[in-house]
Amino acid sequence: MSCESGGYSDVHLLLDTHALLWHASDDVQLPPGAKAAIEDPANVIFVSAASAWEIATKTRLGKLIGGRLAMAFVAAVREQGYHVLSVSAQDAQDAGSLPGPHGDPFDRMLAAQALSRGLTLVSNDAVLDRFGVVRLWT
Repeated sequence: MSCESGGYSDVHLLLDTHALLWHASDDVQLPPGAKAAIEDPANVIFVSAASAWEIATKTRLGKLIGGRLAMAFVAAVREQGYHVLSVSAQDAQDAGSLPGPHGDPFDRMLAAQALSRGLTLVSNDAVLDRFGVVRLWT
């Protein structure tokens, strides 16, 4: 379920890895509504440990220049006032059990965590809608 309209305040958001990176670098690919929701002090922002794994992996492979997020993920995330969301065995089971064609294990984990915790996922990946997540990308 995609939420393409504005008005996101007093919600719990889970940032997809690209949303985290684009917000950190003030990248224009992050739409104004998503940026405003991330910066709204009324919202609680979560970042998954799966994003730390994804950033470190892609940095190691040379697919990403992860900077401080690759070297000191927890400190960098907490400095922004975000909450680090650990990955549990139940999260892993839920992610592996999600139906459908989406093969990216990082995205499957984020979808599973968003679903189990009632979080709105800030992501440009419309394929995640097939899992039934509430997704913000405006």
